[in-house]
Amino acid sequence: MSTVELNKDNFVEVIENNDIVMVDFWAPWCGPCQSFAPVYDEISEQHEDVVFAKVNTEDQMELASHFQIRSIPTLMVFREKVILFSQPGALPGSALEQLIGQIREVDMAEVHRQIAEEQGGAQA
Repeated sequence: MSTVELNKDNFVEVIENNDIVMVDFWAPWCGPCQSFAPVYDEISEQHEDVVFAKVNTEDQMELASHFQIRSIPTLMVFREKVILFSQPGALPGSALEQLIGQIREVDMAEVHRQIAEEQGGAQA
């Protein structure tokens, strides 16, 4: 599966309609972003169940601001609409593969339970 370009018009739809979405926040002038792109694209071909998306922070400043992107590349992973990972810096292919494995192993029922508890506690 090739990567998907995200923008403010399709971002929510992609996150809500897919189980696992990996988002690469990047910019055309960023050297590390350019080095990371082929690794990201290659890994995307090996995981049909994961949506690999990209946000050009130059074109999508509103999204970059919303997610408080301060350095690029920044990799963010959503599972069932929850951010499970967010970290600046390019990852080598092996680390990206390991991250995908870890994201798949997360007990999402437990994550959703904790979120519900935190939201319930905040309202009390």
